[in-house]
Amino acid sequence: MYVCSCFGITEDQVKKHADSGACTPRQIASACKAGTDCGGCVRRIQALLGRGDCPRRELVEGRTTPTGAPAGAPVTTFAAAPDGRLSDAA
Repeated sequence: MYVCSCFGITEDQVKKHADSGACTPRQIASACKAGTDCGGCVRRIQALLGRGDCPRRELVEGRTTPTGAPAGAPVTTFAAAPDGRLSDAA
């Protein structure tokens, strides 16, 4: 079944990228462009990725502040914008 009709990306392709280490919709987008055009597939990609199944997730979650930032500094995260496209979240 197609997840991203803009680029013809299937569920199986998203799962293969996830198995190869893509843990976030942004990483999936980097791997195959899914989620970078109309953004309609971002929530479906998020659902396919699930939560906590990424072997590298503990590395991302273990870092509480950006490199060189003082303790307690906010960490930049990425999220889907209201229109569904990937964007930087404050």
